[in-house]
Amino acid sequence: MDNNKASTVVEVLSEALPYIQKLNGKTIVIKYGGNAMTDEALKVGFARDIVLLKQVGINPVIVHGGGPQIAELLERVGKESKFIQGMRVTDTETMDVVEMVLGGLVNKSIVTLINQQGGRAVGLTGKDGSLIRAKKMEIKIDPDDENSELVDLGHVGEVHTVDPSVVSMLDADNFIPVIAPIGVGENGESYNINADLVAGKLSTVLGAEKLLLLTNTVGILDKQENLLTGLTAKQVDEYIADETIYGGMLPKVNCALDAVKSGVKTSHIIDGRVPHAVLLELLTDEGVGTLLKG
Repeated sequence: MDNNKASTVVEVLSEALPYIQKLNGKTIVIKYGGNAMTDEALKVGFARDIVLLKQVGINPVIVHGGGPQIAELLERVGKESKFIQGMRVTDTETMDVVEMVLGGLVNKSIVTLINQQGGRAVGLTGKDGSLIRAKKMEIKIDPDDENSELVDLGHVGEVHTVDPSVVSMLDADNFIPVIAPIGVGENGESYNINADLVAGKLSTVLGAEKLLLLTNTVGILDKQENLLTGLTAKQVDEYIADETIYGGMLPKVNCALDAVKSGVKTSHIIDGRVPHAVLLELLTDEGVGTLLKG
């Protein structure tokens, strides 16, 4: 390493120090998905970021998705994917595939990656230790009509309660929890739950310092496509009202907003396509996305 490169490394570490000190002992819930979860270089970079956070005394908790992987396996077994309002209709056969992919293939691949980088990751689903109690999600055919009929999505659920005991135990023993968003119903049935919703609820129950949502966008943009950051809950509500924030970004923003309104210090919608996005957002002055605060 030449002197110029060594000086740059020292400057980066010096800039990161106050952030590391502030976050020491704190819990960070990270929703992992999008390109960061499919690009090989980004996957390795993410795993290294998570190991580094744990190494410096920060407690990362990972919640992951897996929509593309589910779709791929369903296609291979000849099962057609059907969506209503962006949500996968999940009959019993589809739920079996979802559990196989999320709780098995995807979860264990993330655990393996983190462990290969020197971490101590443990894979869970929301069914383990009754971590996530779920209830059946009900949506209307026409969400704008209060008299509209309900649609049966099958095994699609929403979070009813969260018991964080198993996560807290793993954190205390220096493990890194990696959680698949599958909940358990009142009668032991499995439910597929949106990973953003699980991450948001978990961050609230754990009293997390931060919620990070990795996306395939740069963050929240204004109408001139400039990146917005440092937003208060009030400002976000105003941007939603004037349709600066709309469409596919709304569910993610509402998830982040609900977290800060429920006590999480800050939520971050960050660009997972950027290498080492997690470290850049948490440990540098610039960041790589939108920060929301209460």
